[in-house]
Amino acid sequence: MNELIITWLIEQGVSHSHLELSALGIGLAIIFLLAIASYYFVKHQILKLVHKLIVKTKNTWDDALIEHKVLTRLTLLLPFVLVLFLTPLIFPTESLLAEVLVLLAKVLLTFQVARVISAVLNVSKSLYRETAKQKYLPLNAIIQVIKLAVYIVTAIIIISLILDRSPIYLLSGLGALTAVLILVFQDTIKGLVASIQISANKMVVAGDWIELPKYGADGDVIEIGLNTVKVENFDKTITTVPTYALISDSFKNWRNMYHTGARRIKRTLIIDIASIDFYSLEKVDFLTNTNLLKSYLTNKKQQLEVENKVQNSDDNSNKIDTRQLTNIGTFRAYIDMYLHQNQSIRNDLTCMVRQLPATASGLPLELYCFANTTDWAEYEAIQADIFDHLFAIAPQFDLRVFQHPTGFDWQNAAK
Repeated sequence: MNELIITWLIEQGVSHSHLELSALGIGLAIIFLLAIASYYFVKHQILKLVHKLIVKTKNTWDDALIEHKVLTRLTLLLPFVLVLFLTPLIFPTESLLAEVLVLLAKVLLTFQVARVISAVLNVSKSLYRETAKQKYLPLNAIIQVIKLAVYIVTAIIIISLILDRSPIYLLSGLGALTAVLILVFQDTIKGLVASIQISANKMVVAGDWIELPKYGADGDVIEIGLNTVKVENFDKTITTVPTYALISDSFKNWRNMYHTGARRIKRTLIIDIASIDFYSLEKVDFLTNTNLLKSYLTNKKQQLEVENKVQNSDDNSNKIDTRQLTNIGTFRAYIDMYLHQNQSIRNDLTCMVRQLPATASGLPLELYCFANTTDWAEYEAIQADIFDHLFAIAPQFDLRVFQHPTGFDWQNAAK
C-alpha cells in the first residue's frame, strides 16, 4: 500500500525529497479517516437502529445494555481494530511510525475491552437488583473486586506491551510486592471480608433502615459497596460508612419492624405524685358509668369488699388499713382498656401500661404497645392522638400531669 501511495505521488509530480513525508501524511490520513468513518457509521447508523429494536422488545435485560452503555463502548473497539490491521498494510512493518501506531492501538484496545467488561458487570448488577427476591448476595462488592482485578490485569498487559515483555514476567515480580500490595489494598480486603460476613449473616441489605449513631447515619441503605456503605438519611443527606464498620461496631436494623407490620410506641406520662389519692364512693360511682371502666370498677369493688370483710368483720371503711381504689390505679386501668379497644393498636403484640420508679419529676406511667403501621407519618399521628386524649382526660381522674413551673404558673400563684 505504501508503494502505491508513493507511485501515485510521483505521478502527481511530487519531488523525491518530499515523497516519504507526503506518503506518511497520506497514510495517516487514510487510517484515521477510515477509523473515524467506521466509528461514526456504527454509532450513528447501526447502533441507532439497534436502540430502536431494543426499545420495542419486552425484555428488560437489553434495556440495561443501553443504560450502562455496553453497546456504545463496543463501538469504540472498531476504530482501534482498524488502526491495528491497516497500519501494517499502509506502512512498512519495521518503520517506527508503524510500531508506534500498532502499540497505541493495542494499548487503547486493551483498555477499551476492560471498559466493556466493566459495563457488562454493571448490567449483571442491575439485573440482579431487579430480579432477586432476596438480596443478601454481596454482588456489589464482588463486582467491584472483579472490576479491580480486570483493571489490574489490564494495567499489567499494557505495561508488558509498552516494555515488550511477557505479562508472566511482570506477574512473577509482583510476588515480591505482596506485602506492599496487602498494605495498599488493606481497606479493600477488609471490605470484601466484611461484605461476605454481612451477606452470610443476613445483617444488612439495600433498602434496610439502619442507625449508626457513631457515624451520624440514620436512614435507608442505598448501596453496599466494597469499601463503603451509603446511607440516605431522612433529611436526604448521604452518610458514607466504612463497610467494615458494620461488623466491627454495633448498629440497629429496623428491617424486622417492616416485616412485622407494626411499630413500637414506648413513651411515658409523668403524674404529679401530690395528686395521687384514694377515691370516694361518689367518685367511684361516677366513673362506673363510663363504658371502658364499668366492668373493671364493678369487679374491683366486689373484690375489695370481699377482701376487706375477710380481713376484719368490723366496719373498716374509714381505716387506713382497708384496701381502696386509687385514682392512679384506675387511670392505669383506663389507659390499658383504652389501648386495647383502639383500632390503631395491635392487640396480638405486647400492650401494657406500667409504673416506672418515681423520680423527682413525679411518677412515670409508661405506655408500651405497637401501632398497626410502619409508615412514619401515620405512626406519629396515632401516637399523638393517644397522648392528646390522655393529657386531656387525666384531670377527670383527679390527677395532674407534671410539668415544671412556667411564667403562667407564677402569675396564678401571685394572685
